[in-house]
Amino acid sequence: MTGFVDWVRLWVEGGRGGDGCVSFRREKFIPKGGPDGGDGGKGGDALIAVDKEMGTLLDFKHIKVVRAGKGRNGRGKRMTGRSGRDVFLKVPPGTVVREAKDGEVIVDLTPKMGQVVVARGGRGGRGNARFATPSQRAPRISEKGKEGEAKEIILELKLIADVGLVGRPNVGKSTLLRRLSAARPKVGDYPFTTLRPHLGLVKLGQYQSFVLADIPGLVDGAHQGRGLGDQFLRHIERTRVLVFTLEALSANLAGDLESLRRELRLFNEELSRKPFLVAVNKVDLVRGRNRFPSSFCPISALTGEGLGDLLRKIGMMLKRGEEIEVQH
Repeated sequence: MTGFVDWVRLWVEGGRGGDGCVSFRREKFIPKGGPDGGDGGKGGDALIAVDKEMGTLLDFKHIKVVRAGKGRNGRGKRMTGRSGRDVFLKVPPGTVVREAKDGEVIVDLTPKMGQVVVARGGRGGRGNARFATPSQRAPRISEKGKEGEAKEIILELKLIADVGLVGRPNVGKSTLLRRLSAARPKVGDYPFTTLRPHLGLVKLGQYQSFVLADIPGLVDGAHQGRGLGDQFLRHIERTRVLVFTLEALSANLAGDLESLRRELRLFNEELSRKPFLVAVNKVDLVRGRNRFPSSFCPISALTGEGLGDLLRKIGMMLKRGEEIEVQH
């Protein structure tokens, strides 16, 4: 993937309907034929559909306006104009489509959803044949085609993952993702190495696996957009389990955890209600492992220490969540 885009603004328009036609039959031996003007064609729709092969909104980065085709005008002999060409917007699974004016959700596109109309084409105008009555046998009126719907929309991608890694910059989340999955995010010894979310498939056994998401490190004020935090946090809104990743070298692990949970809570209250685990990374660099709370999982993404126990606990939480869903 050469780039990652997870938020775009577009102007979409349904096509204008074609005009109705004013026409009269002109045949040999019928000098005063009746009206035979056909209807205009319907304007094309602007539709949006899920493409499971896509993982970013990069294709829309330089697109500002999307218009469907116009309907053709009606013709004589009651011939209806051709409908306008529909236009399809293909987006990744997990894309939320919103009204730009008020943020109202138009549709939340899950992987199993089909296509959805976001801007309908206008109706074609009626030809004069439609206006004939016993008292008005030769109407010379027709309708203009209607304008299609036009609106500004926002496409907002929220990655679909089972488990989300949450932590400060440079605590080793990317290394952990690399260690547990086949994903290869950039890794470095400096903050903000991860500049976009990454997904990896983690195997728990021969027949069980889950999708793990690593989002860029969060700083204080992330919920307000500092460090692009508000853009990154949306990618864990769909996760079932959170793994708060702390650094063993920290002098205040409890404070670090509370700070992260506060950012999530201020961004979206629902995030604070998700089940979570706490992984303390880089334990290979410290002495005295017993100084960690028993509920924390001491691990080393570098050496692999403690990862088996972490995966076991993640698997149990995911299974527990599935059981709760079945009961409901």
